[in-house]
Amino acid sequence: MKTIKSIAAIIAVLSLAPPALADSGKEVYSKVCTTCHATGLAGAPRLGNSADWSPRLVNGVAPLYQSALKGTPKGMPAKGGHMTLPDAEVKAAVDYMLASVKDAVKAAEPKKEESKKEEPKRAEPKPVEAKPAAPAAVVAALVAPVAAAPEVASSGDINSFNRLLKPASKRNLPPPEDGIHDPANDGTHALQPPLAAFGALPKSMSGNRVNWVEAIGQKKINPRYDRNDPKAEPIVMDLNIVREVKGSMPDVVYPHKQHTEWLDCSNCHPAIFVPQKGANAISMASILLGEKCGVCHGKVAFPVSECRNCHSKKKEIAKAATPAAK
Repeated sequence: MKTIKSIAAIIAVLSLAPPALADSGKEVYSKVCTTCHATGLAGAPRLGNSADWSPRLVNGVAPLYQSALKGTPKGMPAKGGHMTLPDAEVKAAVDYMLASVKDAVKAAEPKKEESKKEEPKRAEPKPVEAKPAAPAAVVAALVAPVAAAPEVASSGDINSFNRLLKPASKRNLPPPEDGIHDPANDGTHALQPPLAAFGALPKSMSGNRVNWVEAIGQKKINPRYDRNDPKAEPIVMDLNIVREVKGSMPDVVYPHKQHTEWLDCSNCHPAIFVPQKGANAISMASILLGEKCGVCHGKVAFPVSECRNCHSKKKEIAKAATPAAK
């Protein structure tokens, strides 16, 4: 009886205490959000960058919570692709990212308060008695609004999702002109231009025009597997995953060997791909939105326009039975 009473007392205490989050906002960010929000991948607002967050705070924090929980059409997956995360942990990750841009949050608060104030009522203009207009005046009145209509701002190129599809004049620009490095920094001008660095590497017809896989095979480059240990050897997995494709397109072959020569398994698993058969719904639509394979391809790897690089396994077409000769 004493044991039963003790268990009942513990349960009573636990029921009164508020439930603790399994992970703090920082931990959830590190496990789920850092892939996109640390680098600005697919237009994601970057951690600590007030300019990225300010436009998103116009209507307060609530819409950001909804975007994180439900996802957005621009490519943000619901709960960062981890649907088992509790809502409270997702919101904690949002709060952690907002804490890194306190200035932007404070700047948005006055605007939010001002929007709540009622606009002063304007005096209604008195009706003016219409007078017959001359034909020329009527024509001018009809034409003027059309001529004075403001131009609608373009929403941008519909193909802008793929940043590797650039004209030849915009490919592999020198560091001071590439829009990534600081042109005002003297160190930027000391960096080797990509065209000079890539000159001896095997060519490709896509991306930045370098066949990186072949460059590794020819030992022309040697990716560093560990930041601190230059002698660390990569853990290479020679395993091909074949995904059957409906229709006439060849099946997709995912080669682990070429990927693990560059990356550690933790770069993709489990944040991008769940290592379980049937657990990953991959489609061209999701890839074009920057999900699954689209996290890298079209941004830092060859673009999705190079269909045959992935659709490389020909289908075996069964031959139709020929009728027996009479």
